[in-house]
Parts: sequence; structure tokens; C-alpha cells
Amino acid sequence: MATPRPLWSVTPLLYSDSISQRLDCDVYLKLENLQPSKSFKYRGISLFIQEALKSHGPNLKIVIASGGNAGLAAAYAAKTLAIPCTVYMPLRSSSMVPVLEALGATVITEGIDYDAALWNAKKAVKNDPHSVVVPAFDHPTIWKGHSSMIEEIKSQLPEEVRPNAIFCSVGGGGLVGGVIIGCQTVGWDDVPLVTLETKGADCWYCSLLFNDTSKWGRPTAEEFEFQGLMSPIRESEKLIYTARLSKIDTRASSLGAKEPSEEVVKMALDRPGPIALVRINDEMAMQAALSFADDHKMLVELACSTTLTPAYMPGMLGKLDLEKHFPPGTGSASTSMSTQEEPSERKKPVLVFIVCGGANVSLEELSEYRGLLKSKSARTKKSLRQFWVDGWEQKLNT
Repeated sequence: MATPRPLWSVTPLLYSDSISQRLDCDVYLKLENLQPSKSFKYRGISLFIQEALKSHGPNLKIVIASGGNAGLAAAYAAKTLAIPCTVYMPLRSSSMVPVLEALGATVITEGIDYDAALWNAKKAVKNDPHSVVVPAFDHPTIWKGHSSMIEEIKSQLPEEVRPNAIFCSVGGGGLVGGVIIGCQTVGWDDVPLVTLETKGADCWYCSLLFNDTSKWGRPTAEEFEFQGLMSPIRESEKLIYTARLSKIDTRASSLGAKEPSEEVVKMALDRPGPIALVRINDEMAMQAALSFADDHKMLVELACSTTLTPAYMPGMLGKLDLEKHFPPGTGSASTSMSTQEEPSERKKPVLVFIVCGGANVSLEELSEYRGLLKSKSARTKKSLRQFWVDGWEQKLNT
């Protein structure tokens, strides 16, 4: 049977004049917020559902556990393919219920978090051979679908131009898994990846840091703060660990996986190119969301604006120390703490930010963020200056 036509949209790769000028780089934005379900998740989840339909036939019923965006992607795909969809959601996600029901999905809200919703979803399909649980982020087909955005980026960049770095946020690892596979496919295995999370949803950051304390000059595991449990994964004779957070404590709820995908952690550790680990406070993500809305007239949720913080927090990009991975003669005032060449002798770095999207955002929320940031409390001031890179605390100049 022929491979079905993808349901996802080929999204624009927008050259951002304003961010490019601000960073002294050539900056491109991959606008995954323009997918039918408003996030990148539509790629992998719609592909998984299409594959399941091909395998199970027209009696297929799909079930998914989600806090919002994965369920929305599944509901859109199910409506397009005319198959039943049931979404299990934590109680805190009730605001998404009307949107999902309008798409024809059955919504069941029970359990305090995603783990409880997933348990209920798996229980529901146990005795139904026609029902399939759609994984929110942890499956090779999901990563394959997400990887298509990298192939698009390569075809959309000017001829013979390749990125000097790709930026994306991380929750459970579905997006970064797709980015890693996509880079393998197009020959960008050496391109630095900058992965960003918020404090309180930093299972990826902690997992990679714990497993590799020397590859990129990180401190030893004992030298960084970690609240949670380490789960060992045995691979051949080598133990690999994933961090399981005891709780999620961030406003960026779409990043709220307690534990990352084991396979994606393995892929990241085996990747030849560098991966920078960045952890920020919620307040930085709030500021980036407001700045992006003013700049590009688009609303994005905090899980998405987390990716954009290096574009809008002055001095942050230089502290990521990316320039050491760039080809000779490539650099900018923003990517290096001290630039030796004259501007006319330098090639500007090409940076790609994946604007991953998400439906958990509103004008009211952005107004709330603006009010919080205007309070100028000591906590807010500190949170807008403090972040962590590869285990090391960094501070921006005020």
C-alpha cells in the first residue's frame, strides 16, 4: 500500500529582520505555530495515526493522553481521517475541553497529571483490539514525522546555506528527537543544537548533564542542584540515566514531562555534534513571549517562547559559547564575548529558531505576564537575569 500523503502543512521559514539586526546574525524562524493544530506535534502524531489506520483498518479508534497540544493534534488528524478519538486529560487541563469536543473528540478529564491520564488511557484500550494509544512524544514514528521540518528547513534556506545552530525547546523529547533524526537525514549531524527548558520542567537538562559531565566542560554531577530521581537504563554494558522529576513546577505546562524519552536521551548522547543545555526561569519565557508578540504580531505559549529567549534577552546568546563550534571566520558581536575580526571580515552566523507553537495561550495570559514583569520585585529582577548553561549558572548584566 502506498504511503499516505502527509496531513501536516509545509510551514514557512521566515527571515526575521528585527531579530537578525538585534543579534547581528542571520535569523530564521520555522513557524510551526501555523500547523492546523497550532503546533509541531501535528507532524508526528498525524503520521502515527495514518500508520495505525493503515495497519488496523477502518475500525480503528485512537486514544491519547495529553495536557493539551498532543490531544489537539490527534483530534485534528482524527477528524480529517474520520475516525473516533478519545482524549484523556488531567483535571487541570479542563480549559481545552471545549476546543477538543468541537473537533468531535470525546474528552475524559481525570487524574492529577499526565502520568495519571496516560495510565487511564492504557487501561481503556486494554480489552479493545481496535483501539490504539497514540504516544504524545515517545515513539520512532512520532520522531520521524517531526524530522520532516528539518528537511523542509534545508530546502527553504538559501542555496548552500546551512545553520550554525538550531534552537528548540524540550519537554519529553519528541521535538528534539525529530530534530536529531532530521539533521542525520540532511547531513547536519555536526550542527550545534541549543535545547531549552524552564526550571521546574528540566528533566532533559538534568538527564544529559548527569550522563555526560565532561564532553562539553560541564561540572560533575555532584556540583549541580537536582531535585528528583535518576532511573538507570542499561544499554550493553553501559548504564544511562534519565531524570524523573518528583513534580512539575513551571507555568510552561506544555514542557511538563516528568521524565524524557529514554531513546532520545541515548540519541543525544551518541550525537557527534554538540548539544547545549539551557535552563531558564519562567519570567524569561514570559518576557520572550511578550517581545515576540510585539515584534512579529504572533501569540505563542511559554513552552514555545522558551526557545526564543536568546533572541530577546540581551547578552544571553554570547554566554552560550556557540562560536567555538562555528567555521573559521563566522561570528557576530552577540555570539562571542570578544570578537577579533573586523565586521567586514566576518560571516554572520545563521541561526534557526523552531517556533514550535501551542494552543495554551491567550491575550489575557500575556496581559498577566506583562503585569507580573512590571512589578519589578526582587524575585522578578533575579529571574530575568539568572539562567543555566550546561550546569553552570549564568547572569545577564542589568
